[in-house]
Amino acid sequence: MDAFELSQLADERSRSGRLYLEFLRRPALSVGVYQLPAQGTDPQSPHTEDEVYYVISGRAMVRVGAEDRSVGPGSIVFVAAGVEHRFHSIGEDLTLLVFFAPAEYSQQKTVSRQRTSDATRGTGREGNATKSKDALTR
Repeated sequence: MDAFELSQLADERSRSGRLYLEFLRRPALSVGVYQLPAQGTDPQSPHTEDEVYYVISGRAMVRVGAEDRSVGPGSIVFVAAGVEHRFHSIGEDLTLLVFFAPAEYSQQKTVSRQRTSDATRGTGREGNATKSKDALTR
């Protein structure tokens, strides 16, 4: 059995210095914890897999395609593969569970190259949060 404690995952994510910590990966699914600070900027770009976000804590707005809506604890948001999306107007530190199906980056041929590039540029989930709008341009 794989079982996880959110507090331990949050600590591990914090120690990593990254916004996102994947803690479960199978070919058909991956799951991670994503955290964005209040007033921070969400640096992600569209993924090649479908995603579901579950808001554990915090408050923000999320834009999916051309639609905006507020989210808070208990909100669930589905994002289809390839659709532009990001969290913005983050009023409280935002902690999310993120589910990818199939597993994140499994639909890309250049997984390691993409992650390395994102980490270097600070644009993927591998990057650090920034309050600069420059991080949104990719």
